Amino acid sequence: MNLHALRLFTKVAELKSVSKAAQALMISQPAVTIQIKNLEKELDLTLLESKGRGITLTQNGEFLFKQAQRLFDLELDIEHKLEQLKNTGNEELQIASTHVPSHFLLPKWLAKYKHAYPTTNIHIKSANSQQVIEELLHYKADIAFIVKEDGHHPDINYQFLMNLDYWFIVPYGHPLADQTVTLAELMQEPFVSREDGSSTKEYLNALCKVHKIPPPRVGLQLDGINESIHAIAAGYGTMLAPSIAASSFLQRQQVARVFIKDIDIQRPIYLCTRKNEQSTSSTFNTFISIVNDSIS
Repeated sequence: MNLHALRLFTKVAELKSVSKAAQALMISQPAVTIQIKNLEKELDLTLLESKGRGITLTQNGEFLFKQAQRLFDLELDIEHKLEQLKNTGNEELQIASTHVPSHFLLPKWLAKYKHAYPTTNIHIKSANSQQVIEELLHYKADIAFIVKEDGHHPDINYQFLMNLDYWFIVPYGHPLADQTVTLAELMQEPFVSREDGSSTKEYLNALCKVHKIPPPRVGLQLDGINESIHAIAAGYGTMLAPSIAASSFLQRQQVARVFIKDIDIQRPIYLCTRKNEQSTSSTFNTFISIVNDSIS
Protein backbone atom coordinates (compact mmCIF):
# COMPACT_ATOMS: atom_id res chain seq x y z
CA MET A 1 0.00 0.00 0.00
CA ASN A 2 1.25 3.47 -0.86
CA LEU A 3 1.69 5.08 2.57
CA HIS A 4 2.11 8.57 1.11
CA ALA A 5 -1.29 8.25 -0.59
CA LEU A 6 -2.76 6.82 2.60
CA ARG A 7 -1.49 9.82 4.56
CA LEU A 8 -3.12 12.18 2.05
CA PHE A 9 -6.38 10.23 2.22
CA THR A 10 -6.31 10.40 6.03
CA LYS A 11 -5.98 14.18 5.98
CA VAL A 12 -8.85 14.48 3.46
CA ALA A 13 -11.02 12.21 5.61
CA GLU A 14 -10.15 14.20 8.73
CA LEU A 15 -11.03 17.56 7.15
CA LYS A 16 -13.87 16.24 4.94
CA SER A 17 -12.42 18.31 2.09
CA VAL A 18 -9.84 17.74 -0.64
CA SER A 19 -9.11 21.47 -0.95
CA LYS A 20 -8.64 21.96 2.82
CA ALA A 21 -6.37 18.91 2.96
CA ALA A 22 -4.29 20.22 0.05
CA GLN A 23 -4.00 23.58 1.78
CA ALA A 24 -3.02 21.99 5.11
CA LEU A 25 -0.39 19.81 3.41
CA MET A 26 0.80 22.67 1.19
CA ILE A 27 0.41 20.73 -2.06
CA SER A 28 -1.89 21.21 -5.03
CA GLN A 29 -5.49 19.98 -4.98
CA PRO A 30 -5.07 17.99 -8.25
CA ALA A 31 -2.07 16.19 -6.71
CA VAL A 32 -4.17 15.10 -3.75
CA THR A 33 -7.02 13.96 -6.00
CA ILE A 34 -4.68 11.90 -8.22
CA GLN A 35 -3.06 10.19 -5.22
CA ILE A 36 -6.42 9.21 -3.72
CA LYS A 37 -7.71 7.91 -7.06
CA ASN A 38 -4.53 5.83 -7.38
CA LEU A 39 -5.09 4.51 -3.83
CA GLU A 40 -8.67 3.53 -4.68
CA LYS A 41 -7.39 1.79 -7.82
CA GLU A 42 -4.69 -0.04 -5.88
CA LEU A 43 -7.20 -1.24 -3.27
CA ASP A 44 -10.05 -1.74 -5.77
CA LEU A 45 -12.30 0.15 -3.36
CA THR A 46 -14.28 3.38 -3.46
CA LEU A 47 -13.20 5.45 -0.47
CA LEU A 48 -14.80 8.86 -1.07
CA GLU A 49 -18.11 10.04 -2.53
CA SER A 50 -19.23 13.52 -3.51
CA LYS A 51 -21.84 15.11 -1.25
CA GLY A 52 -23.04 18.56 -2.24
CA ARG A 53 -19.96 20.74 -2.35
CA GLY A 54 -17.98 18.41 -0.13
CA ILE A 55 -17.13 14.75 0.19
CA THR A 56 -18.18 11.90 2.44
CA LEU A 57 -16.53 8.61 3.31
CA THR A 58 -17.92 5.32 2.09
CA GLN A 59 -18.17 2.42 4.54
CA ASN A 60 -14.81 1.16 3.25
CA GLY A 61 -13.42 4.67 3.55
CA GLU A 62 -14.54 4.92 7.20
CA PHE A 63 -12.83 1.63 8.00
CA LEU A 64 -9.59 2.63 6.27
CA PHE A 65 -9.62 6.06 7.93
CA LYS A 66 -9.85 4.57 11.44
CA GLN A 67 -7.09 2.05 10.74
CA ALA A 68 -4.86 4.67 9.10
CA GLN A 69 -5.26 6.98 12.11
CA ARG A 70 -4.00 4.18 14.34
CA LEU A 71 -1.09 3.49 11.98
CA PHE A 72 0.09 7.09 12.02
CA ASP A 73 -0.51 7.35 15.77
CA LEU A 74 1.82 4.35 16.12
CA GLU A 75 4.40 6.18 14.03
CA LEU A 76 4.23 9.17 16.40
CA ASP A 77 4.44 6.85 19.41
CA ILE A 78 7.61 5.23 18.07
CA GLU A 79 9.18 8.65 17.44
CA HIS A 80 8.24 9.78 20.95
CA LYS A 81 9.69 6.66 22.61
CA LEU A 82 12.92 6.93 20.63
CA GLU A 83 13.23 10.54 21.74
CA GLN A 84 12.76 9.47 25.37
CA LEU A 85 15.47 6.83 25.09
CA LYS A 86 17.86 9.27 23.41
CA ASN A 87 17.34 12.00 26.01
CA THR A 88 17.01 10.02 29.24
CA GLY A 89 17.96 6.41 28.51
CA ASN A 90 14.60 5.35 30.01
CA GLU A 91 11.20 4.61 28.57
CA GLU A 92 8.09 6.33 29.89
CA LEU A 93 4.96 4.42 30.77
CA GLN A 94 1.66 5.92 29.58
CA ILE A 95 -1.41 4.66 31.46
CA ALA A 96 -5.07 5.41 30.73
CA SER A 97 -7.63 4.47 33.36
CA THR A 98 -11.21 4.98 34.34
CA HIS A 99 -11.68 6.88 37.57
CA VAL A 100 -12.09 4.04 40.05
CA PRO A 101 -8.86 2.15 39.25
CA SER A 102 -7.02 5.47 38.78
CA HIS A 103 -7.96 6.84 42.20
CA PHE A 104 -8.16 3.74 44.38
CA LEU A 105 -5.96 0.97 42.92
CA LEU A 106 -3.23 2.45 40.75
CA PRO A 107 -1.59 4.57 43.50
CA LYS A 108 -0.41 1.53 45.50
CA TRP A 109 0.75 -0.31 42.35
CA LEU A 110 2.62 2.75 41.14
CA ALA A 111 4.20 3.38 44.54
CA LYS A 112 5.55 -0.17 44.59
CA TYR A 113 6.88 0.21 41.06
CA LYS A 114 8.51 3.59 41.68
CA HIS A 115 10.35 2.28 44.74
CA ALA A 116 11.98 -0.31 42.50
CA TYR A 117 12.40 1.93 39.41
CA PRO A 118 12.60 5.54 40.62
CA THR A 119 13.92 7.02 37.35
CA THR A 120 11.04 5.81 35.15
CA ASN A 121 8.53 8.51 34.26
CA ILE A 122 4.89 7.45 34.46
CA HIS A 123 1.96 9.45 33.12
CA ILE A 124 -1.67 8.67 33.97
CA LYS A 125 -4.76 9.98 32.22
CA SER A 126 -8.13 9.46 33.92
CA ALA A 127 -11.20 9.39 31.68
CA ASN A 128 -14.40 7.44 31.09
CA SER A 129 -14.27 3.93 29.65
CA GLN A 130 -14.95 4.98 26.06
CA GLN A 131 -12.16 7.58 26.12
CA VAL A 132 -9.73 5.19 27.81
CA ILE A 133 -10.12 2.56 25.09
CA GLU A 134 -9.62 5.24 22.41
CA GLU A 135 -6.41 6.30 24.14
CA LEU A 136 -5.15 2.71 24.03
CA LEU A 137 -6.22 2.07 20.44
CA HIS A 138 -4.50 5.23 19.20
CA TYR A 139 -1.20 4.61 21.03
CA LYS A 140 -1.74 7.45 23.48
CA ALA A 141 -1.47 4.83 26.25
CA ASP A 142 0.62 1.68 26.68
CA ILE A 143 -1.81 0.03 29.07
CA ALA A 144 -5.32 0.74 30.33
CA PHE A 145 -7.60 -0.13 33.24
CA ILE A 146 -11.39 -0.07 32.95
CA VAL A 147 -14.54 -1.11 34.77
CA LYS A 148 -16.90 -2.44 32.12
CA GLU A 149 -19.00 -5.58 31.73
CA ASP A 150 -19.46 -5.83 27.97
CA GLY A 151 -19.08 -3.98 24.69
CA HIS A 152 -15.45 -5.06 24.53
CA HIS A 153 -13.45 -3.87 21.53
CA PRO A 154 -12.24 -6.66 19.21
CA ASP A 155 -8.72 -5.20 18.98
CA ILE A 156 -8.17 -5.13 22.76
CA ASN A 157 -7.13 -7.87 25.18
CA TYR A 158 -9.11 -7.76 28.43
CA GLN A 159 -7.45 -9.44 31.42
CA PHE A 160 -9.83 -9.80 34.35
CA LEU A 161 -8.32 -8.51 37.60
CA MET A 162 -11.08 -8.46 40.22
CA ASN A 163 -14.70 -7.69 40.99
CA LEU A 164 -15.72 -4.60 42.94
CA ASP A 165 -18.91 -4.20 44.98
CA TYR A 166 -21.11 -1.28 43.97
CA TRP A 167 -23.63 0.35 46.33
CA PHE A 168 -26.56 2.69 45.98
CA ILE A 169 -25.94 5.59 48.36
CA VAL A 170 -27.95 8.56 49.65
CA PRO A 171 -27.15 11.41 52.06
CA TYR A 172 -26.86 10.42 55.71
CA GLY A 173 -30.26 10.85 57.35
CA HIS A 174 -32.17 10.42 54.05
CA PRO A 175 -35.58 8.68 54.48
CA LEU A 176 -34.28 5.70 52.45
CA ALA A 177 -31.00 5.41 54.41
CA ASP A 178 -30.35 1.78 55.43
CA GLN A 179 -33.73 0.77 54.02
CA THR A 180 -34.46 -2.09 51.59
CA VAL A 181 -36.58 -0.99 48.62
CA THR A 182 -37.30 -2.08 45.08
CA LEU A 183 -35.25 -0.76 42.20
CA ALA A 184 -38.35 0.97 40.85
CA GLU A 185 -38.86 2.81 44.14
CA LEU A 186 -35.27 4.04 44.21
CA MET A 187 -35.50 5.25 40.61
CA GLN A 188 -38.04 7.84 41.78
CA GLU A 189 -35.24 9.67 43.56
CA PRO A 190 -33.18 12.35 41.77
CA PHE A 191 -29.87 10.83 40.70
CA VAL A 192 -26.38 12.23 40.57
CA SER A 193 -25.26 10.89 37.20
CA ARG A 194 -21.88 10.50 35.58
CA GLU A 195 -21.03 11.93 32.14
CA ASP A 196 -21.90 10.33 28.80
CA GLY A 197 -19.41 7.56 28.06
CA SER A 198 -19.27 6.50 31.72
CA SER A 199 -19.65 2.73 32.08
CA THR A 200 -21.45 3.23 35.42
CA LYS A 201 -24.08 5.36 33.70
CA GLU A 202 -24.42 2.73 30.96
CA TYR A 203 -24.68 -0.04 33.56
CA LEU A 204 -27.43 1.73 35.52
CA ASN A 205 -29.48 2.35 32.37
CA ALA A 206 -29.03 -1.30 31.34
CA LEU A 207 -30.09 -2.46 34.82
CA CYS A 208 -33.31 -0.45 34.53
CA LYS A 209 -33.94 -1.86 31.05
CA VAL A 210 -33.54 -5.45 32.29
CA HIS A 211 -36.04 -4.80 35.09
CA LYS A 212 -38.37 -2.96 32.68
CA ILE A 213 -38.49 0.31 34.56
CA PRO A 214 -37.73 3.85 33.37
CA PRO A 215 -34.15 5.07 33.82
CA PRO A 216 -33.41 7.35 36.77
CA ARG A 217 -34.28 11.02 36.74
CA VAL A 218 -30.97 12.88 36.47
CA GLY A 219 -30.87 15.85 38.82
CA LEU A 220 -27.16 16.52 38.57
CA GLN A 221 -24.43 15.33 36.17
CA LEU A 222 -20.77 15.35 37.18
CA ASP A 223 -17.62 14.11 35.47
CA GLY A 224 -15.86 12.33 38.31
CA ILE A 225 -16.59 9.72 40.97
CA ASN A 226 -15.25 11.80 43.88
CA GLU A 227 -17.21 14.86 42.82
CA SER A 228 -20.36 12.75 42.59
CA ILE A 229 -19.99 11.20 46.04
CA HIS A 230 -19.25 14.61 47.57
CA ALA A 231 -22.54 15.85 46.10
CA ILE A 232 -24.36 13.02 47.89
CA ALA A 233 -22.49 13.78 51.12
CA ALA A 234 -23.52 17.43 50.76
CA GLY A 235 -27.16 16.35 50.89
CA TYR A 236 -28.37 15.83 47.32
CA GLY A 237 -29.73 12.81 45.47
CA THR A 238 -28.63 9.21 45.13
CA MET A 239 -26.13 7.37 42.97
CA LEU A 240 -24.53 4.03 42.20
CA ALA A 241 -20.99 4.13 43.59
CA PRO A 242 -18.11 1.67 44.03
CA SER A 243 -17.79 0.56 47.65
CA ILE A 244 -14.04 1.22 47.54
CA ALA A 245 -14.82 4.91 46.98
CA ALA A 246 -17.90 5.27 49.19
CA SER A 247 -16.84 3.29 52.29
CA SER A 248 -14.90 6.14 53.95
CA PHE A 249 -17.91 8.47 53.51
CA LEU A 250 -20.10 5.76 55.03
CA GLN A 251 -17.78 5.39 58.05
CA ARG A 252 -17.85 9.16 58.63
CA GLN A 253 -21.66 9.09 58.47
CA GLN A 254 -21.78 11.40 55.47
CA VAL A 255 -23.67 8.94 53.26
CA ALA A 256 -25.75 5.83 53.82
CA ARG A 257 -26.55 2.75 51.77
CA VAL A 258 -29.87 1.83 50.23
CA PHE A 259 -30.38 -1.89 49.72
CA ILE A 260 -32.26 -3.17 46.67
CA LYS A 261 -34.42 -6.29 46.90
CA ASP A 262 -32.78 -9.27 45.18
CA ILE A 263 -30.01 -7.14 43.64
CA ASP A 264 -26.34 -7.17 44.64
CA ILE A 265 -23.99 -5.49 42.22
CA GLN A 266 -20.42 -6.47 41.43
CA ARG A 267 -18.53 -4.99 38.50
CA PRO A 268 -15.30 -6.28 36.88
CA ILE A 269 -12.01 -4.42 36.53
CA TYR A 270 -9.88 -5.28 33.50
CA LEU A 271 -6.29 -4.65 32.54
CA CYS A 272 -6.31 -3.81 28.83
CA THR A 273 -3.60 -4.07 26.18
CA ARG A 274 -3.63 -3.96 22.40
CA LYS A 275 -4.24 -7.33 20.77
CA ASN A 276 -1.51 -8.99 18.68
CA GLU A 277 1.16 -6.82 20.26
CA GLN A 278 3.96 -8.39 22.29
CA SER A 279 5.85 -5.77 24.25
CA THR A 280 9.56 -6.23 24.91
CA SER A 281 9.62 -3.17 27.18
CA SER A 282 10.94 -4.00 30.65
CA THR A 283 9.04 -0.98 32.02
CA PHE A 284 5.75 -2.29 30.63
CA ASN A 285 6.26 -5.93 31.62
CA THR A 286 7.51 -5.17 35.12
CA PHE A 287 4.53 -2.97 35.89
CA ILE A 288 2.09 -5.66 34.70
CA SER A 289 3.88 -8.20 36.92
CA ILE A 290 3.47 -5.88 39.93
CA VAL A 291 -0.27 -5.52 39.22
CA ASN A 292 -0.74 -9.30 38.89
CA ASP A 293 1.28 -10.02 42.03
CA SER A 294 -0.74 -7.46 44.01
CA ILE A 295 -4.07 -9.14 43.29
CA SER A 296 -3.00 -12.80 43.34
